[in-house]
Amino acid sequence: MSPAPPLPQVLCLGEALVDRLGPLGGDPATAPPEQRDDCLGGAPANGACALARLGTPVAFVGRLGRDGIGQAFGQLFAERGVDTTALQWDGVRPSRIVLVRRDAAGDRQFGGFAGDRGEGFADQALDATELTAALGPLLAAARWLLVGTIPLASPAAASALQLACRQAAAAGVPLALDINWRPTFWDPAADPRSGPTAVQVAAMEPLLHQAALIKCAREEAEWLFGSSDPAVVSASLPQHPGVVVSDGGAPLRWWLHGEPGELPAFALPVVDTTGAGDAFTAGLLHGLVGPPQPLTALMRFASACGALVCQGAGAIDPQPNVAQVRAFLATCPPA
Repeated sequence: MSPAPPLPQVLCLGEALVDRLGPLGGDPATAPPEQRDDCLGGAPANGACALARLGTPVAFVGRLGRDGIGQAFGQLFAERGVDTTALQWDGVRPSRIVLVRRDAAGDRQFGGFAGDRGEGFADQALDATELTAALGPLLAAARWLLVGTIPLASPAAASALQLACRQAAAAGVPLALDINWRPTFWDPAADPRSGPTAVQVAAMEPLLHQAALIKCAREEAEWLFGSSDPAVVSASLPQHPGVVVSDGGAPLRWWLHGEPGELPAFALPVVDTTGAGDAFTAGLLHGLVGPPQPLTALMRFASACGALVCQGAGAIDPQPNVAQVRAFLATCPPA
């Protein structure tokens, strides 16, 4: 008999979907098929696949349609070794397609959805009752529960997310929160560059107040906390979490274990930035569940994970393994 696979150390809860990438400067909604790329994505799915490629045992917790996209994810998770015991299947709602515009530099902007048949998307219907039984055994061995804010945009998924957070707290599993603010998930007509409303911020507050680790972009920190200084963000929350603030090509900044830090971004040619932040978060959690190491080394490793993803199309295919990250870092001596 082959040994049982190791129990997941990180649980990634939320959406798995397709990013439909349009041609550079073009519209994915109207571009002919040969000029667009359909890439499996969704921040929690990206994070789960990135962690698995790095060798951290991981589970994906979410809901997919019984369709071609769901089948492709099932195959991908199996190939990567992602635990799917808490994956739900929806026979009514389809998996979601997100339309992604890319500018000439490869930076992306989310611009609506495709595939809705009138009942919404499978990820919106994540079922709390079905989740309860599946999460118990997973939380018994988990070191982190990783979530974002997108499930809060749909009542059923929000209830399931809130339940998972309660169960994690009861099991003593810390919460990692990647803000991943996407206004079009809350309102498809919203400006993709707009910040959250007061009502939306209020919906996020329970997560912000539970998280032991918060990762956000500079603009997300400014919207939610009025500052992009990680120490200020941490001090504004009752539990004083670790905070990591990314800012594209500007230096990464953090406040972790009571220590501040800053790291210049790696200068690399960019094909597509989709999923870079998710690969960074995966690299960070991979390091946090491993042996203790200096924070700067941890952040360099995580940043390299994100940088390497930018050199390929889509969020998942370009994700590196540990050997590739180390080989890249060997060519980039610390500043």
